[in-house]
Amino acid sequence: MLVLGMAASACSGPQVASQSSPILESQVIATISDLPIETILPSDTPSPAPSFTPSPIPTTTPTLTPSPSPTRMSCWDEGGRIEQHDLRSDLLPLPMEYRVYLPPCYEQFPERRYPILYLIHGQNFNNDQWDRLGVDEMADKLIAGGEISPLIIVMPRDRSWSQPAEDMFGQVVAEQLLPRIDQLYRTRVERGYRAIGGLSRGAGWALHLGLSRWESFGAIGLHSLPVFWTDLPDIKSWLDSIPHGSLPRIYMDLGDKDRPQISKSAIWFEELLTKKRIPHEWHLYPGYHEEAYWEDHIEEYLLWYTQAW
Repeated sequence: MLVLGMAASACSGPQVASQSSPILESQVIATISDLPIETILPSDTPSPAPSFTPSPIPTTTPTLTPSPSPTRMSCWDEGGRIEQHDLRSDLLPLPMEYRVYLPPCYEQFPERRYPILYLIHGQNFNNDQWDRLGVDEMADKLIAGGEISPLIIVMPRDRSWSQPAEDMFGQVVAEQLLPRIDQLYRTRVERGYRAIGGLSRGAGWALHLGLSRWESFGAIGLHSLPVFWTDLPDIKSWLDSIPHGSLPRIYMDLGDKDRPQISKSAIWFEELLTKKRIPHEWHLYPGYHEEAYWEDHIEEYLLWYTQAW
């Protein structure tokens, strides 16, 4: 069920990150720009005044065929596992480390293929962030309870804090990691069974890849989104180039006490979607730009990513 969210300016007042997940000023500002948001956003940027956003499901969205549900076995309650690998690429100075969550009973059903979710971490963190936030334990819980379909989750590491024009991370993910994962694991290769999401800087990457490589992803999750400033000139044309019937599902959420530039960046993109009448799900929740906020919403994120599977 789609939930209506309210776009609003970030609340004023001091913002304190949890001690377990320190947030540096460079973490949230360098991802966008050192300039004021008014300087880097297009001149027709809407004001982040409160507005309600209807989010109907497009009637042209193709209906996906659900994966068959296997007979329950003991391994169903034993949980999945995480593997760690690295990918060497000429485009990166160091190998790309990545984690792969495999669902319960993966070995017991050798003929079964699985939807796949790519999750990207935030700046100043690495590919263990989603793992530490409990995405694997929550997936185990929801799968065991029959609330979501079993899936594979891939968590790659981005070592650079540069913009996409300088950081080849996105190109390696799209052109080398995706085919490698499809070769090594039993994935559903149809676009509708592949989603990408991220938190903070990882949300910027999810937006960049989800729009510029829309043929590869059927859903995009943007959690506390800062838009890359080098992407700003291209976002409108990326959206316009996607055939209406192929628009990905889009989910956005933001803490009401997030950093001002993060908030303005996310609200700008949400209002652009509204202006273009592109269906999306938008939530403004209580919270800061910190791990405690994202951890509180892990279950909701997984339920949304998997709802079409």
